[in-house]
Amino acid sequence: MRARDTDWDGVRLHVVTGKGGTGKTTVAAALALALAAGGRKVLLVEVEGRQGIAQVFDLPPLPYEERKIAVAPGGGDVYALAIDAEEAMLDYLEMFYGMRRAGKVLSKMGIVDFATTIAPGFRDVLVTGKTSEAVRRKGKNGRRTYDAVVLDAPPTGRIARFLNVTNEVSGLARMGPIKNHADLVNGVVASPETAVHFVTLLEEMPVQETLDGLQELRTIGLPPGGVFINMVRESLLPDSVLDAAAEGRFDPAELVLGLKAAGLTDGGSAAVSVAEALAEEIADHAHRAELESRERLALEEAARPRYELPLLSDGVDLSGLYELAESIRTQGAA
Repeated sequence: MRARDTDWDGVRLHVVTGKGGTGKTTVAAALALALAAGGRKVLLVEVEGRQGIAQVFDLPPLPYEERKIAVAPGGGDVYALAIDAEEAMLDYLEMFYGMRRAGKVLSKMGIVDFATTIAPGFRDVLVTGKTSEAVRRKGKNGRRTYDAVVLDAPPTGRIARFLNVTNEVSGLARMGPIKNHADLVNGVVASPETAVHFVTLLEEMPVQETLDGLQELRTIGLPPGGVFINMVRESLLPDSVLDAAAEGRFDPAELVLGLKAAGLTDGGSAAVSVAEALAEEIADHAHRAELESRERLALEEAARPRYELPLLSDGVDLSGLYELAESIRTQGAA
């Protein structure tokens, strides 16, 4: 199968982060569908225990196992994995010590919860380690099990700490299996095969968190990806009208004439009331458009690829998810 020409050729781990409320999980799911289109196999991973993937795809809660959840356009497959830190630790004990059965005993005693509580960095190493293993995994034929992995990661405010696993375990172990495990994870996360994408809205706080997050990644040497601008509203008014409304130059009398010409009113007092209400709505819309334009300029200064995804008027259902995936593909992100 011939590889598609996209903005992220060579990237196999797509980490998706964003401020709460920006639609991070929805965008991660749509990106997984877009990457799988045309016959590819993609794994979509979540690590926060919210069962967000199941909700987006309208499925029952996902177990701790990789299972097929969707067929992408063109016949590709999307698999999903909801990582549980306790199960990931049992995998770790099996992988490095052959102690899965003993690990289950420790789990019943609460030792696993205790370990991940006193050393939260170790929990992040476990869940990122499981994701990195999926990226590296090969089948008996020597080919990668997955063409790409999409990680629905924690919010922007803690994404750098979550991914910066080498520093996170430095206080836990300077050698031995834990250190080796962290180095393997870091070898994937910090490589050109990884891109950390940000999801934002055209609002001041999520845009600022996105800019801060990008800068933090650059500071610690992790690979920044693109910016997905979600829930973009299409303006239905010409720029001249928006400019006039934003500057207070819009005349409601013009609306009265327009309503009368369209046969919607007789031009009397009722028409004036309707026109004044519409004028207020237009002014609010103009101010929002002005704000969004300013935030777009701020994102342009980050010099990262940007992709605009439409606001879905009927909400995000399965058909809407495929619509977002198509938009992502059309814009060259997958």
